[in-house]
Amino acid sequence: KKNYLSKNEVVGILQKNWRDYVVTFPSKEEVQSQGKNAQKILVTPWDHRVPKIRISTQQAEALQDFRVVVRIDSWESTSVYPNGHFVRVLGRIGDLEGEIATILVENSILVVPFSEAQMCEMPVNTPGNPWKVSPEEERERKDLRETHLVFSIDPKGCEDVDDALSVRTLANGSLELGVHIADVTHFVPPNSYIDIEARTRATTYYLADRRYDMLPSVLSADLCSLLGGVDRYAVSVIWELDKTSYEIKKVWYGRTIIRSAYKLFYEAAQELLDGNFHAVDDIPEFRGLDEKSRQAKLEELVWAIGKLTDIARHIRAKRDHCGALELEGVEILVQLDEKKNIHDLIPKQPLEVHETVAECMILANHWVAKKIWESFPHQALLRQHPPPHQEFFSELRECAKAKGFFIDTRSNKTLADSLDNANDPNDPIVNRLLRSMATQAMSNALYFSTGSCAEEEFHHYGLALDKYTHFTSPIRRYSDIVVHRLLMAAISKDKKMEIKDNLFSNKDLEELCRHINNRNRAAQHSQKQSTELFQCMYFKDKDPENEERCISDGVIYSIRTNGVLVFIPRFGIKGAAYLRNKDGLVISCGSDSHSEWKPGSLQRYQNKITSTTTGGESVTFHLFDHVTVRISVQASRCHSDTIRLEIISNKPYMRPDTELLHQSSLLLKSDLVKEVTRSVEEAQLAQEVKVNVIQEDYQKYCQTKGSSLYTLLEEIRDLALLDVSNSYEM
Repeated sequence: KKNYLSKNEVVGILQKNWRDYVVTFPSKEEVQSQGKNAQKILVTPWDHRVPKIRISTQQAEALQDFRVVVRIDSWESTSVYPNGHFVRVLGRIGDLEGEIATILVENSILVVPFSEAQMCEMPVNTPGNPWKVSPEEERERKDLRETHLVFSIDPKGCEDVDDALSVRTLANGSLELGVHIADVTHFVPPNSYIDIEARTRATTYYLADRRYDMLPSVLSADLCSLLGGVDRYAVSVIWELDKTSYEIKKVWYGRTIIRSAYKLFYEAAQELLDGNFHAVDDIPEFRGLDEKSRQAKLEELVWAIGKLTDIARHIRAKRDHCGALELEGVEILVQLDEKKNIHDLIPKQPLEVHETVAECMILANHWVAKKIWESFPHQALLRQHPPPHQEFFSELRECAKAKGFFIDTRSNKTLADSLDNANDPNDPIVNRLLRSMATQAMSNALYFSTGSCAEEEFHHYGLALDKYTHFTSPIRRYSDIVVHRLLMAAISKDKKMEIKDNLFSNKDLEELCRHINNRNRAAQHSQKQSTELFQCMYFKDKDPENEERCISDGVIYSIRTNGVLVFIPRFGIKGAAYLRNKDGLVISCGSDSHSEWKPGSLQRYQNKITSTTTGGESVTFHLFDHVTVRISVQASRCHSDTIRLEIISNKPYMRPDTELLHQSSLLLKSDLVKEVTRSVEEAQLAQEVKVNVIQEDYQKYCQTKGSSLYTLLEEIRDLALLDVSNSYEM
């Protein structure tokens, strides 16, 4: 025998990672099958990966319609089920608030209100006692209120405005670019009650219809938010640039006082950039101005946005030359009406002004990373993104090959160039999907302490930068608070002044980075799960057979053993479409291209899959084929509902004529589907949750739906259809 261990062999358990679990009690029939007087009940966790949990209760029947939190107490080595106890009820199955609470518990996200002790540390800003800039801060900070045109560009509805921008021409002819970030650390002293709470939360959690702040709203939405027309403390990075080449001549870091002139939305800024000056009607700061003042201010703002965009293009071009990647991620905007009915699901459209702001933020993050590392080479918080393993790109290369493209993945530069060249002029979706596959091949970027790894490992693969950190969002990321303190300490060190804040040691910083990385993963998972929840709610009460909105165009982006993975651009949905159903029948498309199920077989090839019926009819689906898909919801009593996709035609979705399409588009953007799904009020009043209860047999270690080894193996094969793409953040 070999005397070494397999790399996958578990040799011991160092620590039990038990947490709170959301479970569902068995139905009335299942309880009765366990015996009338049964007090020990097997409950089914919401997380498929967790086995059933045995708890003692006499309330099983009363709790069968609710999501319930339980905690594991023990797990005997002789039992296939752990033992646990009831903790609390979250809400009724299918109720919006109950399902959101489930997502939070499953991701270990605690969203209790801020405590009295924490709120006592907060500054006061009321109509009777308004907050003001202190004389001491005026003396110590650079005052930009009268000298700089500062403005912010953010999504509609944004309250936590972390960042603002400025650009101007200096007396010597050079340009000056400024990135101004909310000075959160002025209001959050190290190891204060609010600092400890922010460190524990680590991030603001953004769900589809709400957010849970890292900091109290008096900071996040008020005194630390760089709102228009009010004085605010900021930490600024200001560069002097050559007026033509935009090369950086010098840089200044420091604390400032700013007064943002405009709080712009992305859409309005893009309109001004495109020369559509009617957008000023939607900008509050222009209202009430006389025509002359209005025109002068408009020209000043349009010049600034245009110049920022020119500078951003130059910065981006330099990163592109080094191999920066433009990656694809579909972000879905859930539009709700006043009663929280789902109004529409709309993929967010990319605008050039998004890139303008992003490039300025990336530039600031990069320069701050260099600064704090130079000052504290063994205890700076940076962000690394290692190169992916080449084997992870195999599916990307094969998919591109099916369209005649070659993807060179040897470096980020060759990958970026290959993706830029992989354009199908007849179908722009192809390039989006290839970029999405490239994204999925990569791991997430992670925070780390510079004392824990060699300098050559600092590199950020996706951004093509040797050093990178997060500095620009301290309202919603604790990592940025740490970086602000490091930057202030670096400035003090340059001035040979005493460093006021005690900085984290390398060991403590590494531990903190692990915690923040963990909480970031939880934030990404919860955001993804909440979006999927709303997608299911959007389609759940529709009749997929007759509702036109349940029919959409889909693009095949991956071939599996018994089906395909399909992307639906209209809703940003990715999912599996089976070509063999549970009865063993395969899909068949007749002369009218519409599908039906018949006896037959499937044959999978590298870039296509063929379905052949016993009658000799066959249909082949290729990578990047457009097909017509029916969207419905697979309801589950114990787990989250899931989107179900069914190919109903092997042809692209036949859209209405242009006039009808235009009318339909207007309907979708304005008054669409107010009857779409139940509101929170309706859910609370509902006496019964209308779901198809899936009977689940008790099996050892898992919740298997089948009753035989053959069925189990078939289900394992079905797993090949799962899209295991990860959310991605630079």
